[in-house]
Amino acid sequence: MQTQKTPTAKSIHINIRIAPVQRDLIDQAARVRGKTRSEFILDVAAREAESALLDQQLFLLDDTKWEEFAAILDAPIRHPKALQTLLATPAPWD
Repeated sequence: MQTQKTPTAKSIHINIRIAPVQRDLIDQAARVRGKTRSEFILDVAAREAESALLDQQLFLLDDTKWEEFAAILDAPIRHPKALQTLLATPAPWD
C-alpha cells in the first residue's frame, strides 16, 4: 500500500483532542524524526492503518469473489523459470 506524503488541494482537516503530555511526547518524537507534528502523526497513523489491514486473518467473500480468489490461487505460476532462479539464488547472508 502506498501512503500519500504531501497534502493536495483536496486535503481535509482532522481535529482531535489530546492531553498536553501526549502532545509533548508526539512533538518530541517528531523533532527527533525531523518532521512536523502533523507529518509525524499522519505517517504513524497511515503505517498503523496499513498494518491493521494487512494483519487481517478473516476475509469474508461472497460466492463469486470466493471463486475468483480460488481461481487465482489455483492458477499455474506465470514465470516458473524466474521463480526457480530466485529460489536457487543463495541469500546474501549465506
